[in-house]
Amino acid sequence: MTVTIGLLHPGSMGAAFGAQLRTRGHVVLWCPDGRSDATRSRAEQSGLEPEALPELVSRSDVLLSLCPPAAAEETAAQVAELGKGGAGTIYVEANAVSPSRVQRIADRLDPMPVIDAAVVGSPPVSGKYPTLYLSGPSKQADRIAELFAGTDVRPHVLGDSIGKASALKLTYSSYQKVSRVLAAVAYGAAETYGVADELLEIAAKRTRSYLVETDYIPKTAARAWRWGPELEDAAALLADAGLPDSLMHAAAATLARWDNNRDERLDIAGALKALRAQGNLDSPS
Repeated sequence: MTVTIGLLHPGSMGAAFGAQLRTRGHVVLWCPDGRSDATRSRAEQSGLEPEALPELVSRSDVLLSLCPPAAAEETAAQVAELGKGGAGTIYVEANAVSPSRVQRIADRLDPMPVIDAAVVGSPPVSGKYPTLYLSGPSKQADRIAELFAGTDVRPHVLGDSIGKASALKLTYSSYQKVSRVLAAVAYGAAETYGVADELLEIAAKRTRSYLVETDYIPKTAARAWRWGPELEDAAALLADAGLPDSLMHAAAATLARWDNNRDERLDIAGALKALRAQGNLDSPS
């Protein structure tokens, strides 16, 4: 069955998703008003059909929001002002936003069903296969998953709770993106001091992500009292090299939340409980 999807708005990821939906025979609409020449070119190359926003909303069986995260709530508000689409329209919030923001969007669009979605991976071009995580009402989530069956987008339904997909996206991207920033800063410092090649040689010996080593969390807590001062010295090194030192200070401050757990034998749950408890003490009353 052909489904009409309104794409809000086709950046590189959105246009690639639109092209995948077109391979399944679906109609994909987009709104060219106020969009750049680059956006127009992507939409045309992907076979998307231009339509004014009011008509796009009213015609669509599914509204797929893939826009810069800062514009997610504004985009949903525009849909709400236009009458929230036709009967049975599903709104898919697929931006990298917090669970609380997704819930605000769902509340604003009520009674239109909203599916919380998150894309992990690169755009589905040149043999790349991103995963589209979905959470929300099961009937609608399954319907969205079916749209992408047989495409290079791999749908994965997480459950019927709004916020799960967004939480997964941000927990992963917080590690991934900050790690990239740290890598740039660390390499910049090593280059300044003439040890860049040696740094890469050390790093090449590790092939496993720290993120999967959850058993090391208690060890981090137990050693925090020693690691914190070391990172403050690392901050000084970065500052001397003309590089930003704020990430090192922030990491040292986080480690300081485990100061009361020096050399304790905690399990993962205990280490995280101590981290959260100290965070609550730090919060303003």
